[in-house]
Amino acid sequence: MKTTVDIPDDILERTKIAAVRRRTSIKNLIIEGLEAVLREDAPVDDTEAFVAAFSRGNNTDSPVGKVHRHEIYDRPILHRL
Repeated sequence: MKTTVDIPDDILERTKIAAVRRRTSIKNLIIEGLEAVLREDAPVDDTEAFVAAFSRGNNTDSPVGKVHRHEIYDRPILHRL
């Protein structure tokens, strides 16, 4: 997918130099950088369970139990998604 991003001139210049040194493209550097950030922001272990329970509605057998609307906004895990 194509997108447009405004990058400060000094960062773009350093990025071009880094790409040449690594014998790669600016695109690959951006992808590597985003992947590194996303790995650091990886959700905690119960994210999948919470999302699954939420998507099933009022399933009280789910690992996180019944989910009420007012509780959704109190869960810090959702602020990381």
